[in-house]
Amino acid sequence: MKARIRKIVTVLDETHSELGRPVSPPIKRAAAVAVIANPFAGQYQDDLSELIDIGEELGDLLGRHALAALGIAGDAVQGYGKAAAVGENGELEHAAAILHPKLGAPLRKLLGKAPALIPSSKKRGSLGVVLDVPLGHKAAAYVRSHFDGMEVRIPDAPRAGEIVVAVALTSGGRPLPRVGGLTHAEAKGEDGLR
Repeated sequence: MKARIRKIVTVLDETHSELGRPVSPPIKRAAAVAVIANPFAGQYQDDLSELIDIGEELGDLLGRHALAALGIAGDAVQGYGKAAAVGENGELEHAAAILHPKLGAPLRKLLGKAPALIPSSKKRGSLGVVLDVPLGHKAAAYVRSHFDGMEVRIPDAPRAGEIVVAVALTSGGRPLPRVGGLTHAEAKGEDGLR
């Protein structure tokens, strides 16, 4: 593996009720987060292919960790998202190199039909920075009930020369959605939009 991983943290959030109303089945959201060394910390580098390849590795590794935490089959996953935070000696383009060119393909392979764009965010931060992982439906971006987010943070990361990378998966959308629009049951997943 090209990534020099210091640690992996997996978080499971399971909602059983909302404002006193039952959520059945409970909505599960799982995030797998890796803390890795940034090979380009403190230096400008034109060729970011090393980080692009690391993103591909992490798409599979973190996807497997999050899927195991959810405890469901890949094709039962309904939503996903990704995020990264570079430490102070990194640049946002380092996070982009990990998240965008190759991370999605191995993640989608674990989940079956998943043509929608994977929502993402990136930022620079210091120890304990909060990652807001945006979430969306994996097959149809217009499914409003799945516009959501999951907050994760690692208290001792990222150090100045590190990158924190997160992949989040969900078993459903927001609890008790009621703002209309295309539903999960209506989504066809043919174009990633509807």
